[in-house]
Amino acid sequence: MDVKIEKPEKNVVKLEITVDSQVFDECMNKAFNKNKHRFSIPGFRKGKAPRGIVERYYGEQVLYEDAINFACGDAYNKAIDDNGLEPVDRPEIDIVQIGSGQDLVFTATVTVKPEVELGQYKELEVEKEEVKVTEEDVLAELNRVAERNAKRVTVEDRPVQNGDIVNIDYEGSIDGEAFEGGTAKGHNLAVGSGTFIPGFEEQLVGLNLNEEKEISVKFPEDYHSKDVAGKEAVFKVKINDIKFRQLPEINDEFAGDVSEFETLEEYKQDIMKNLTKKAQEAADRKFEDAVVAKATDNASCDIPDVMVERRLDELIRQFDTYLRYQGLDIPSYLRIMGMDADKFRGEYRETALRDVKTQLVLEKIAMTEGIEATDEEYDQELEKMAEQYRKPVEEMKKHLHNDDIEYIKNSIITRKTIAMLVESAKV
Repeated sequence: MDVKIEKPEKNVVKLEITVDSQVFDECMNKAFNKNKHRFSIPGFRKGKAPRGIVERYYGEQVLYEDAINFACGDAYNKAIDDNGLEPVDRPEIDIVQIGSGQDLVFTATVTVKPEVELGQYKELEVEKEEVKVTEEDVLAELNRVAERNAKRVTVEDRPVQNGDIVNIDYEGSIDGEAFEGGTAKGHNLAVGSGTFIPGFEEQLVGLNLNEEKEISVKFPEDYHSKDVAGKEAVFKVKINDIKFRQLPEINDEFAGDVSEFETLEEYKQDIMKNLTKKAQEAADRKFEDAVVAKATDNASCDIPDVMVERRLDELIRQFDTYLRYQGLDIPSYLRIMGMDADKFRGEYRETALRDVKTQLVLEKIAMTEGIEATDEEYDQELEKMAEQYRKPVEEMKKHLHNDDIEYIKNSIITRKTIAMLVESAKV
C-alpha cells in the first residue's frame, strides 16, 4: 500500500492511497461471496454461477461498491494510524482508478484535529474568592428551612390577602366565548406568586370565602398561545378555600423537629459548618474554572467548524433531555419562547466553541507534560462506576467497548491535568 499526503487547506488532509491489485482482487472475491446469492444466470442455479461468469453477464462493476468498502475501509484506517492523524469527521472518498488486474487508487479527504499552540499555562495568577459565611447567612438558611416546614392554616374570618393560597373555580371568556385552557375547578393559586395572567392575582385580594367575582385582564402580547395573545378576557371566579402559610417559631423545639440536634445553637453551628463547606467547594470550582479559562485564553488554535457543530449537537441533546424531565421538548420550548431553531442553535454556538477549545488545550497540555492514566487509576475509576451502578466490577468490564475505555482514561487524564494547573497557579 502506498500513501501520498497533501494539505489542501488548514486542518484538512488529502490522502492518495494505492491498494495493491492482488489485495483489491481479494476484496472483489469478498464482494462476490457476499452477493452471489442475488445473481440469476441462465444455466446455473441461483447463487451457483462462478465469479467470472457473473462478471461477464453483469459486468464487474456490479461488485465494485462492496469491494471498495472492503478495500478502502482497511486501507484508510491503516493510513490514518501509520501517519498519526486524528480525524474529526468522516472522510470524503473519491475513486481515481479501479478495475480487475489494476491497483485501486482513491483519495480520502478528511478534517483532522487542529494543532494547538500553547501559551503560559503554569504559575498562572488567578484571583480566588475569600470564603466568609456570616450569621446573616445562617439566619437566612434557618428561614428557608422554616419556609419548607410551614403549615397551611385554613382562614374563614377574613378576606384574601397577598401571600395566601386560594382554591378557586374560574371560567374565562373572550368576547363572550370560552377559550381553550380558560376553565378550571379546584385550582390552587398562591396570590402574589405571579404565576397567573398579569393583573389576575391582585384582583383576588379582598374577596371572602365562597364569594364570586368577574375579573377583567389582558393577555400579554407575547403570550405563548397566539390565539389569546394581546386580547381582553373576563374570568368568573369563585373562592372555594383560603389558606395561609404559618411559619414555625425558630427555637430549640424547631431544631429538634428538623434536625438531629437538640438545641438551636447546635443546629446553627452545623449550618455554619455546612455552608462554609459548600462555599469553599464553590470557590474552589470557580478558581479551577478560572485557571483553565486563563490557560485556554493563552493558547491559540484554528478550530474546524465540524468540531463545533458536533459539540453543539451534544449541548442541544442535553438540553432536550432536561426539557423532557419537565414534560417539554425542544419544539414546544421554541414555540413558548417565540424563537426559531437557527436562533436557538446560535445562542449555544459560543459555548460549544469554548468547550472544544478548552478540551483541545487540556489535551495538548497533558501530552506536553506526559500526563497519563495509570492502570491503578483506571481500576479505581471502574470500582467507583461499579459502586454507582451497583454492579460487580467484572460485570462492568464485560460491557465496556474500546470507546468506553478510551473515554474513561481521557476523563482521568483531564482531571489530572486540571489538578496540575490548579496546583501550579498563584492565588
